[in-house]
Amino acid sequence: MPSLQIRNIPDDLYQTLAFRAERAHRSLAQQAIIELREATGCANSKHRNQILERITLHVEMQGVQTLSSPPEKLLREDRER
Repeated sequence: MPSLQIRNIPDDLYQTLAFRAERAHRSLAQQAIIELREATGCANSKHRNQILERITLHVEMQGVQTLSSPPEKLLREDRER
């Protein structure tokens, strides 16, 4: 995979990117890739569409399954781990 090194980033831009990365629990490099994708219109909609197709196929084959607990409870339990 190609790489990119950027030097002499203005402090305000670096601080903004670092803040967004920390807030989203991402590395600075991960956040930079996301920001570049959004800025250039290259958001990964193809990947999202593939996931949605897999989910749709799974639901068609398996049917809709009910969860043992409400989603909110499952999320809280996962966060508390």
